[in-house]
Amino acid sequence: MHRRRRVTLGVVAAVLLAPAWPAPAQGSGTAEGSGRNLVVNGSFDAGTQGWGWSPTAPAFVAGGELCADVTGGPLNPWDATISQEGLPLTGGRTYTLAFTARADRPVTVLTKVMTVTAAPPYPNQLVQTSFVDRATRRYSYVFTADADSTAAAVSLQIGGQPEGWRFCLDDVSLRAGGQPATPPRSGPRIHVAQTGYPAGGAKHATLVSGRGAPLAWTLRSADGATVAAGSTVPRGTDATGRRVHDIDLSAVAVTGRGLTLVADGERSLPFDIGTEPYGRLRADALSLLGLQRSGTPIRADVAGPRYARPAGHAGVAPNTGDATVTCAQDCPAGDLSGGWYDGPDHGKYVVTGAAAVTALLSLHERGDLAPGVLDEARWELDFLLRMQLPPGTASAGMVAHMIHDENPVPVLNPPDRDPQRRIAYPPSTAATLALAATGAQCARVYTADPGFAARCLAAARAAWAAALAHPDVYASPWTGLGGSSYPDMTLADDFYWAATELYLTTGERPFLDAVTGSPEHTADVFTADGFSWQSVSALARLHLATVPSGLPAADLARVRASVVAGAERYLDAQQRDPYGSPYAPAAGYAFGSNGQVLNALVVLGTAFDLTRQRRFRDGLLGGFGYLLGRNPVNTSYVTGYGSRAARNQFSNVWIHQLDPRRPGAPPGTVAAGPTATLFDWMSGQRLAGCAGAACYLDDLQSVSTNVFRIDWQAAAAWAASLVATTWTPPVGTTRGASQ
Repeated sequence: MHRRRRVTLGVVAAVLLAPAWPAPAQGSGTAEGSGRNLVVNGSFDAGTQGWGWSPTAPAFVAGGELCADVTGGPLNPWDATISQEGLPLTGGRTYTLAFTARADRPVTVLTKVMTVTAAPPYPNQLVQTSFVDRATRRYSYVFTADADSTAAAVSLQIGGQPEGWRFCLDDVSLRAGGQPATPPRSGPRIHVAQTGYPAGGAKHATLVSGRGAPLAWTLRSADGATVAAGSTVPRGTDATGRRVHDIDLSAVAVTGRGLTLVADGERSLPFDIGTEPYGRLRADALSLLGLQRSGTPIRADVAGPRYARPAGHAGVAPNTGDATVTCAQDCPAGDLSGGWYDGPDHGKYVVTGAAAVTALLSLHERGDLAPGVLDEARWELDFLLRMQLPPGTASAGMVAHMIHDENPVPVLNPPDRDPQRRIAYPPSTAATLALAATGAQCARVYTADPGFAARCLAAARAAWAAALAHPDVYASPWTGLGGSSYPDMTLADDFYWAATELYLTTGERPFLDAVTGSPEHTADVFTADGFSWQSVSALARLHLATVPSGLPAADLARVRASVVAGAERYLDAQQRDPYGSPYAPAAGYAFGSNGQVLNALVVLGTAFDLTRQRRFRDGLLGGFGYLLGRNPVNTSYVTGYGSRAARNQFSNVWIHQLDPRRPGAPPGTVAAGPTATLFDWMSGQRLAGCAGAACYLDDLQSVSTNVFRIDWQAAAAWAASLVATTWTPPVGTTRGASQ
């Protein structure tokens, strides 16, 4: 796989709503195929012949099963595997992988069929999460091979549990044939950007139809009159195996509200042409961050009466409060109140908080002076600064990785009713470099407050020095059940980002040398898998390309060219996807795929700033079209945006689905989105056999697909600002090609 690893889950299963889950689903498809079994010794009658395993999962045959005693502790799922390689596949053919499994405790197993190529990443043909417990169950999954191969592999990835456990496997088969699961009907077969389209930009919709030839379409006004017409363009099949067509409205000059598309006997949901919701979306995404504030009341006169609540973790019973947290080891001194809750749990994490802060500061640096941006970013920056260990301690300058509850919060308890003890966890190099980067960016943004800017820069310098002295202090992947852990085991990108921000702020030669001497400086950082809090070299590259500096002209030209090339890659992915998504990961849809889409849109918007080429602006619009309803599940992933929008993001506060007296998620809340990694029972049961791009469930208990997080919210604000201001560049901006 690529040198940066797949996105780590941002929410642990321990915070799921239901205390007991229904029996797991047993796969998908109507049969287990009719061809010969391509797997060698799938019944283990010949012992372990044909099978391999990692040292972390030593296997043996007992009672006719292959069993493995899996190492517990800080492992990724792929660090403990049972596999068989060298299997043949024929491109375009349907296959069924089936097996029987059990475990001595409830666990999740990542089930994969991969094509083994000369070098990673290895393309996935099948990615499915299997829920396994003490009961022996049969699992079967259908997929279609995308290319011929003589080197496919069946891989059961079984690492990632906090304690050791035993996994047993039997009757494994891989056969040609089988019927893929049919996706549930998700509204009209014409999928549109439900909020509408700007009048002057690219406008596309997607028709799902079994017909292979072009079909006639008409665009109708709210009163039913035909105002435009044309023919669809067949686009083959989508990720779910359905035939799809493109409907291109880009040349349509009509504007209006309540328009609908009609094709193949189907009528779309209504949409507008000529309205631009992106300024409003930017504001709503920012407002969500305000609702995530810890340690302060959420006031009715600011947030509205439905979203008002008392301060969380302010030391008022039943809270113990963040002013006196329990220190696990090497903790900061003093009050650690404030900051943003990361998502629906009550954790506060430096690495995701820093990713959210840099998005807001970057929005401002670009010239978008949206009200409240700097006030909101400062709320989190003050918390990040307090997480730094003071002078005179053994780890002075290092930054504590996070604060969260010792144990899962009781079901449906908002922050002010959380009785759990709060734990501050030890520092990590990743968190320290995150403060070095955001502290340096803070220093050049808050020049109107010289005292605060100086404080930020001093903290950034101290963090940089501490990271150099402690370059390999990692956050443990297992830190209790009361929150997430956000481990980051590859730090070259974090050093590159921190050095970049310190150089752009100070212009000092040592930081420039650290930038140009980093292998990340010439690496391909705009990969198909995207970037995130865990992969931050792209942030450094974007800022080097746009923030004025003394970077040598030839190097600046190369940096800018790399941003444009990255944007071209996302455009290419978007043009290949029948729904216009710029996200086409090699390893399957990751948890938080919508965050990856938003980050790709930031790259497209930055390329537009650098080149003023319309295709990048159109790419931005197409990506938002995907997020706002033109996707395989025909759902806007942003609450309050579209007539068929997500409503039930996982939360302990916005629980209208369970209690009608309580509010639902506020407008502008971005759902995690579809993922091949279904790690909660609700999603596993309801979405069994789904294709990754269609694995989404708008349910309060679908933690895998319907959670929200602050870094995705901030990315939504940044990307929406890029769309809103590409029509008229921000007044006074000095960034982009004119630099």
